[in-house]
Amino acid sequence: MTTETVRSDHHHHHLAITTFVSRFFRSLDVGKIDEAWAREYFTEDVRERTPIGDSEGRDAVLRHTVQALGRFARTQHMATDVVSEVTEGGAAAVVSCNALMTHVHHDGTVFTVGGHCRTELRRTPDGWRIRDTAVEVIWTQGRPPAGVGGQAE
Repeated sequence: MTTETVRSDHHHHHLAITTFVSRFFRSLDVGKIDEAWAREYFTEDVRERTPIGDSEGRDAVLRHTVQALGRFARTQHMATDVVSEVTEGGAAAVVSCNALMTHVHHDGTVFTVGGHCRTELRRTPDGWRIRDTAVEVIWTQGRPPAGVGGQAE
C-alpha cells in the first residue's frame, strides 16, 4: 500500500465519520428517537457516559436519550472540529469533537452546555456505529434540568 493510498483511505474514512457525527447530532433535534434510530447510530453493546447519567447497551441508551430529550421543549446539538484516528484496515476509529448543546426548557428558559465528546466507532456492514462515547462538560450557562447538578426534581 502506498502512502498516497493510505492518505486517500484516511480521507475517505474521515469524511464518512464527520458526516456520521453531524447526522447523529442533528438527529437528536429532528426526527424520531426510536429503535430504528438506535440501530442506525449504536452497536448493541454501546456504552455512554454523560453529565446526566451513564448507560450500557443500545436499549438503555435509547431509553436514556428519550428521557433526557423529553426534559426540554426543544434542543439544538452541534459538533465541530471533528478529529478522527482510524485503525489500520478501517474497522474502528477514535473520534473527538467540540460540542455545543442548547436546551430550551418547557418554560422557555435556556440551558447551554459546551464540551468535548470522545467516541469510539466500529465499522459494521451497515456503516459506522458508536461503540463507546463520553461527554466532558467544559462550561454551562443557565439552569440545568431537574435532578442534574444539585437541581431539585
